[in-house]
Amino acid sequence: MTDSPAAALREDHHADVSGGWLRPAVFGAMDGLVTNIALIAGVGGGGIAPRTIVLTGIAGLVAGAISMGLGEYTSVRSQNEQLAAEVAKERRELERHPEAEAQELADAWVQRGLPRHLAEQVATALRSNPEEALRVHVREELGVDPDEQPSPWTAAVLSTVCFSIGALVPLLTYLLGFTNLWLALGVGAVGLFVAGALVARFTSRPWWISGSRQLLLGVAAAVVTYLVGRLIGLDGPLG
Repeated sequence: MTDSPAAALREDHHADVSGGWLRPAVFGAMDGLVTNIALIAGVGGGGIAPRTIVLTGIAGLVAGAISMGLGEYTSVRSQNEQLAAEVAKERRELERHPEAEAQELADAWVQRGLPRHLAEQVATALRSNPEEALRVHVREELGVDPDEQPSPWTAAVLSTVCFSIGALVPLLTYLLGFTNLWLALGVGAVGLFVAGALVARFTSRPWWISGSRQLLLGVAAAVVTYLVGRLIGLDGPLG
């Protein structure tokens, strides 16, 4: 059974890939998980007291969440400002050299297989609608839609919240009164797998592959920091 033409025309039949929410949410959650799992593994491997592990983990959560939020806001804001500057540049070029810009657009379409007479006809027709011409030129030359820019505030809030949630997971056992390092790391490992599996919902990849990939990356980070903690910690050869 084939999809109806009407379904293909709906604006909601595709996921929102340009709204800017998925990347900071995933990045924040994964970074929070990996950062605090590795941090707890490192200081725990160094032999410090559970209370100090909790303090270290909470400090890592707060500092990381603030850093993630500020970093996401600044990076997305800078990206949008750069795009705005390029759009302004393209607007000036269209105002000063409309014929050359129309020819440039037609040449790009011809390279994609459109007949030259049709490409030139459409490019010329666009000149009667300057705003639409600007959008088309920006899409063709920059590969982005000027009307669909990610929100820096959305990126900042999501990355901050998701980092905090992710960083909290390996601390849960300590906050509930348990003091076993391996239990905390085990809960963190489960969190890594679940987070990776949830991401698969948006990528159409098998959930177990996505979950296992994130688990392996997190375990690798934890092993490295644990070994470093053992090496330079209270019970290590350099302690």
